[in-house]
Amino acid sequence: MADFGASMSSLPPIILWFRRDLRLADHAALTQALNDGAPIIPLYIHETTSEPAMGGASKWWLHQALAAHADQLAKLGAKLIIRQGKPAQVLGELIKQTRARSVYVSRAYDSATDLLDAALERSLAHEGILWRTFGGHLLWEPSQVRNKSGKPFQVFTPFWRAQSQGWLPPEPLKAPKHWPSPEAWPSSTPLEQLGLLPTIAWDAGWNHIWCPGEAGATKAIKTFASKAYETYEVSRDLPGVEGTSRISPHLHFGEITPAQIFHTLLDQLKKVGISPATLMGSCYMREIGWREFAHHLLHHFPATVQRPLRPEFESFPWMKDARLLRAWQKGQTGYPIVDAGMRELWATGWMHNRVRMIVGSFLVKHLLIRWQEGAEWFWDTLVDADLANNTLGWQWIAGCGADAAPYFRIFNPMTQSAKFDGRGEYIRRWVPEIKELNDQDLHAPWEAPPMALASAGITLGKTYPQPVVNHTIARERALAAYQRIRKQA
Repeated sequence: MADFGASMSSLPPIILWFRRDLRLADHAALTQALNDGAPIIPLYIHETTSEPAMGGASKWWLHQALAAHADQLAKLGAKLIIRQGKPAQVLGELIKQTRARSVYVSRAYDSATDLLDAALERSLAHEGILWRTFGGHLLWEPSQVRNKSGKPFQVFTPFWRAQSQGWLPPEPLKAPKHWPSPEAWPSSTPLEQLGLLPTIAWDAGWNHIWCPGEAGATKAIKTFASKAYETYEVSRDLPGVEGTSRISPHLHFGEITPAQIFHTLLDQLKKVGISPATLMGSCYMREIGWREFAHHLLHHFPATVQRPLRPEFESFPWMKDARLLRAWQKGQTGYPIVDAGMRELWATGWMHNRVRMIVGSFLVKHLLIRWQEGAEWFWDTLVDADLANNTLGWQWIAGCGADAAPYFRIFNPMTQSAKFDGRGEYIRRWVPEIKELNDQDLHAPWEAPPMALASAGITLGKTYPQPVVNHTIARERALAAYQRIRKQA
């Protein structure tokens, strides 16, 4: 290994550790490092022992995002240093090689990373290395948010009202126009050696669907502002139309921040007279608020990743049925809206939010399968798999978390399907074997007249599954189970 000490600038370099903050704009740690005037070594550490292990879809996105981030840095004359292993070991080796005296990093807001950061700060301090953390990808620091009683919020509406009323996101920090590089760069592991891409091409076509990276994030939010924002409050519930921003994976990997989203939208929408206060109070920013709330809950209640927030649900009579779980995962339940959602997920790494609620409710309330099974499947198959959002969403669906859906709210798949995909655009796209049915029969093929099925070329049980459960019976069974634990509470 070369001795970098003799060739580096007179100031010891700053190691800027990128994690879930793969951007150059609105980056507090980067801005501070630039202000400090020392050479900056941008680092990404691929942790192979982190828990929970990153899912396959997230790995695919990460590969593309790192490539895009490296390109952005290269345009400034910088080099993204990629290393693989345990952070303490990687940082220790890089500090020795470069004689760095400080490490700057954005906070990640999950308990495992918080513990890691605390340990790293202690160990580096013994070596005389400065450790500095900075706000990352949230509007508000979870540790500083409390209700009037000094306790964490557990209901979204008062959380959002308390945090957002009379408040606007600050102007985003500018991206650098230059990079203070060291005179020599340390070695870097080739991106391909991280093994992030699948060995079986289940991701075929994803490059035509997604554009990971900071530039892709900016393009996505500008496109949303010009094409879908005006109708978002209605169209966000319609899976058959492009009515959402699809910004969630960009947010998860820190390619864009909530403040950037707000101000990009404002720049685009002020042309049509939308004020900052109106935008902050909009339906869209409220959805951004749900993400904030999810991270707030994860910070204050880290055990909810695996355990219900409401303790009475520890004794819920969940069922184990590998056949039913597999039918759900493969989109073969016989309920078209459920199957469409699960197939969209597998084909694109994403699922419309309304449909996420429908398929989630079906798993935990129709099939009585543990919500953790659904969370694990989403974690592996979603490009926007986010520990905070995933945990909040599944506990909300199961009725066992903060601000949860009450136990008696059991989505009727046929009603939901007819209401939000009345013309069947979404179902016909993802469940083509039943596309010849008319709109009325499409949402419940088993109730269609035999002649209608025959003319559409459908043989239930062969070309398309019979329903794996009867909705009425499943609903009654779920209500009975919820009533049982309610009495125990």
